[in-house]
Amino acid sequence: MAKVKLTEYPREATHATRILAAQAFSRAAGAPLVHGNSIRLLKDASENYPAWLEAIRSAKKNIHFENYIIRDDDIGQQFADALITKAKEGVRVRVLYDWLGCLTQTSNSFWRRLSGSGVEVRCFNPLRFDSPLAWLSRLHRKSLSVDNRVAFVSGLCVGEMWRGYPKRGIPPWRDTGIEICGPVVADVVHSFSRAWAETGGEVPADDLPDRGSIPLAGVVDLRVLGNIAATAGLYRLEQLITVLAQKTLWLTDAYFVGTTSYMQALRGAAMDGVDVRLLVPGSSGDLKFLRPISRTGYRPLLEAGVRVFEWNGSMLHAKTAVADGRWARVGSSNLNMSSWLGNWELDVVVENHEFAQEMEQMYLQDLNNATEIVLSEKNRVRPVAQSDSVAGLRRGNKAGPRPGSASRLTAGAIRVGNTVGAAITSRLVLGAAEAKIMLFGGATLLGLTALALLQPLLMVIPFSLLAGWIGVSLLIQAYQLHKTGQKDIASDSTSNMAPNEMREKVAEVPRLLQQSASEPPAQTPHDASGKP
Repeated sequence: MAKVKLTEYPREATHATRILAAQAFSRAAGAPLVHGNSIRLLKDASENYPAWLEAIRSAKKNIHFENYIIRDDDIGQQFADALITKAKEGVRVRVLYDWLGCLTQTSNSFWRRLSGSGVEVRCFNPLRFDSPLAWLSRLHRKSLSVDNRVAFVSGLCVGEMWRGYPKRGIPPWRDTGIEICGPVVADVVHSFSRAWAETGGEVPADDLPDRGSIPLAGVVDLRVLGNIAATAGLYRLEQLITVLAQKTLWLTDAYFVGTTSYMQALRGAAMDGVDVRLLVPGSSGDLKFLRPISRTGYRPLLEAGVRVFEWNGSMLHAKTAVADGRWARVGSSNLNMSSWLGNWELDVVVENHEFAQEMEQMYLQDLNNATEIVLSEKNRVRPVAQSDSVAGLRRGNKAGPRPGSASRLTAGAIRVGNTVGAAITSRLVLGAAEAKIMLFGGATLLGLTALALLQPLLMVIPFSLLAGWIGVSLLIQAYQLHKTGQKDIASDSTSNMAPNEMREKVAEVPRLLQQSASEPPAQTPHDASGKP
């Protein structure tokens, strides 16, 4: 009898651990797991744009489209034409774009043409006098939902650079998206409605579906992250994944500037035997100054065993992750604090073996067009080899700076601030990798000191103007709060929540994690899309 207990106890413990891990995922992400969906992986604009346009043209009731950048180039005009056509047919079309993302990329006539043709167009978070720093939080999402039956979530904006410039020899930007069907579409629509409400009136209740009103479409379990900004749900989840990953953790990111704690988590996973890989843009990245800052963070990762790769093609804009062949993420969030804490982002977390394996195969294909970064004999960060394709891209890619993410503007400053702060407080251990950052920070502070001593007005006037602007904005907001009264958002949202929705907020344990670790996952006749 005792022998039987000793044999079964480890299996029961592992099963309990998996249940606790599933519960931790739900709590860390702040999003429930939704069963009964299908999913399709879409690579680059060549697969994403046609699928988006096909869904738009098939719309019968409503279209909800939000994106950080919508340019009025040939690609933007294609989408504008499709949206206008559906609006004239009586379909309710709502378009939400970001003020900063489209500030220099899209003319006012483009938006006037849409709104004049029946499309409801709103701008997210334009610059306001009463909130001088609010512009730092951007709508960085890229989502589309049609008729509450199909939704798309990705890293792609709308513009020619994602399709490439064949006549100029510039290949398309590398990016990843997904198409999803099933009850989880309701979560994407509700996420859009929360951002829409930030810009004015709310989406009518008739256009907001319940999960129960959408038929099952497959066997894939999904979570939608990003209902609101500044909740750090993805950051907590990313930290948790680095702790729980047992075999593999493969990351792709466009503007990687990890925090000290996240870098330590990646190092810890690699030192514990996990195959940790990071794929980032190479010399063709759209933000040149960010590459050397990101490279300064390579050394501690490489020393711990993390493998780092730089993309050799055109801009790598994808934001994905896959771990242990069963967990994957696709969406708009970059691995930096702007995405984790500042922007409105939207990501989908997938817990499905078939889809995760498809993501792994795509990742390995991407590595065929990447150069691995290693430490040389002199302990310097360098690529394994310099390919001819990279040199060709340097000569051919002369289109100038291109837009990508608002978070890229502050990502470098955050890493410099983390390092300088750690050096001043002596609270964290710094290595040789941080020497260049400390040198840059020290030189910058000395330069500001000299400027303040020699030309004090150059420092005082900008500071005074900014302080005065912030002061006036605080007075305006204080008056508005006094006049209208503070609203308890948490209590109000809870009181207005239907009983069924409150029950759906309870995290469910996915079937995938209910299986014993010692048993292989059950084989099903369905593919990754959930179709038999």
